[in-house]
Amino acid sequence: MGVVVTDAEVTLADVLSLRLAIDEPLEDGTELVLRHRTTGVERDVRLGKPGARSREATLAVSLAPLDLSAGRWDAYLRRDGKRSRLRSVDPGFSLDHLDAYALCKRTLAYRSYRTRNGFLALKISDAEPAAEVRAIWFREGRFEVMGLLAYTGLEDDDSRHEATLTLDRRQTSARLSATAFVQGVRFHAAFSLVDVVAADPDAVGIWEPALQVEGVPTPLKLGAWLDDVDGKRRRLHYPSARVDGVPIRPCYTADDELRIEVGG
Repeated sequence: MGVVVTDAEVTLADVLSLRLAIDEPLEDGTELVLRHRTTGVERDVRLGKPGARSREATLAVSLAPLDLSAGRWDAYLRRDGKRSRLRSVDPGFSLDHLDAYALCKRTLAYRSYRTRNGFLALKISDAEPAAEVRAIWFREGRFEVMGLLAYTGLEDDDSRHEATLTLDRRQTSARLSATAFVQGVRFHAAFSLVDVVAADPDAVGIWEPALQVEGVPTPLKLGAWLDDVDGKRRRLHYPSARVDGVPIRPCYTADDELRIEVGG
């Protein structure tokens, strides 16, 4: 069975929408199988029989009823007990689509993508409200950060929300706070680097930022998740600034959460 995915997208309603290039019509009884890459758990969906011969076919599969857990799921087609992995030529990435998808409040985030070997797969992540970082600067003695609010359910409009950016040094219980600017789902905040160094006598440690926004019940972690770059701790490095000889630089954790590293 010659089948290749030419377009793949998870819609805002969590429906996997596929366009297929096919050598021959899909036979009645063909199933789409999703297999969890780590646990081997499988979910299958029986596909409807196309009504006419065509070189293309379209599929729409609602993902929420399948009870898919977080992780990566590989896609297969199965017929008469035989299955083949589903090839894809669609890279499956659109930053604009990911931004729009993150406007809704969700518990799970579904994303389709093409593996390095050219097959269709799904990446499913827990989706809790967060502050998605889009830009960071060290300028004029300040640390500045901007981005957008993800999975909060707030509207992307011109309304303004009271907000505070905090920096916490858990080892010493030190905390800094500054007023943040939030309009719709866009945020901007800044800290004085002098204040960061002065707040910790040892001048060595890791500070954790969080954004508290009016109308959102819990503080929002800052990080970068709405892109196609995994493992930012290894791949993304910022230049450091120096305050009274103490180096300060942004960095990411293994989970792509933003941290401010002082000294070291």
